[in-house]
Amino acid sequence: MGYSENIAQRIRVSLEHLTNVKEKKMFGSLAFMVKDKICLTAGPKRMMCRIDPKLHEQEVKKKGCSTVVMRGRNYKGYIHVQEENLKQENEFKHWIELALDFNEQLTSKGK
Repeated sequence: MGYSENIAQRIRVSLEHLTNVKEKKMFGSLAFMVKDKICLTAGPKRMMCRIDPKLHEQEVKKKGCSTVVMRGRNYKGYIHVQEENLKQENEFKHWIELALDFNEQLTSKGK
């Protein structure tokens, strides 16, 4: 199963101002690692965002969103957003900002 090149390219453009971004193929998707932490993925017709688990319940209620489930386990703080719900630039930016905000929280721990 491939990933959406359209979503991948939009993520690349959104992260181009950052210096510590790596792309890695994993779980049938293209993951974007920011500061060595998984931040976003481009999947088949959807984007996965790693957000603050405290925001999970309010954000997952939005149209086209669902909790990431792997091997029968729900992953709080990981949300799939369907590509059709990312067409508007403000919607796309919302998810990018949530993921980058949480990534900064993760990477600033222990400093």
